[in-house]
Amino acid sequence: MYFTDLSYNIIQGFYIVNDSQGGKDMRFTKIFVCFMMLAFLFSTAGTVCAAGNEDWVWISSDSKYSKYYSPSRVRIIDSYGGVATRLEAWTRTNYNYEGAVETVANYEIQAVLQPEKLAYSLARVEINPQNRTIEYVQEDFYDTGGNIVWSKLYNPRTVKEINSQSFDEAFYTVIVDSVFRYGETERSKAADRWTPLWHAVAGDGSITAAIADTTTMRLKGENIIFWEWLDQKDASGTVLEIKFMKMAVNLPQGTQKVIQYKYWDQKSGWKDLTAELDGLYTVIKPNSYEAGGLAKLRAYAAGYQYWLNRYSLDNIK
Repeated sequence: MYFTDLSYNIIQGFYIVNDSQGGKDMRFTKIFVCFMMLAFLFSTAGTVCAAGNEDWVWISSDSKYSKYYSPSRVRIIDSYGGVATRLEAWTRTNYNYEGAVETVANYEIQAVLQPEKLAYSLARVEINPQNRTIEYVQEDFYDTGGNIVWSKLYNPRTVKEINSQSFDEAFYTVIVDSVFRYGETERSKAADRWTPLWHAVAGDGSITAAIADTTTMRLKGENIIFWEWLDQKDASGTVLEIKFMKMAVNLPQGTQKVIQYKYWDQKSGWKDLTAELDGLYTVIKPNSYEAGGLAKLRAYAAGYQYWLNRYSLDNIK
């Protein structure tokens, strides 16, 4: 409304002056007015566009970080058969002091930025929804005065797969939902996000249990791909070890393999053991605990085809 009202007032002002002169050169005045209005609008276009880019929408907050994204900057940059395969977006992270300390340490930028001066960062990212990955293209870190104090251009880029342990999960789900609207964000917050596969109770009272993250589930050919959380607790409920694994289960054949593997215990903490995997499928033995999990996965696949085939390229010719 501001520009509309202003342009109307300018035109009226010119016409009033012109009428007071007996209506002479009205045609010239109209041309002059149009020229001045175009010049005015072009001169302010940069400011308008810059303001439009500040449409940061809040996603989530915790004791360390507040996360936002810009809906107007989400765009499809590649597709196959009419299905988007690569998205570009901008994200914003605001830092509380604890988050700033953690971030400065992780990036090893103590020499150029003190945690108390880190206010927020902006990042340009690219997302592949078929493989649930996010790539950071560039990041700019700002101080409390709004000045860029450190920037990083990722070359080569680091590809990060999104799962329940990812810092970027909230960014990923809301950006993908803004394009596809399949409900990634809703599923990530659902009470039944994790579905039980199997559990076993040992003679000493310890319990081993496996659960599957339905948020990460998708079908690729005959395989259902997902992240599995397997933990062992003693009789008192204390966690002894955790196996966090990206799984591929061939549903018709009843075989499985571990694609990625992260391990935790009380002594060593988290370790990435993916390099130790052989990449081979193993048969899920009948009457085993894993066989019960296979039956549940088959039932889930039969009932949730819509979800498991989201963004799929398998049937595109």
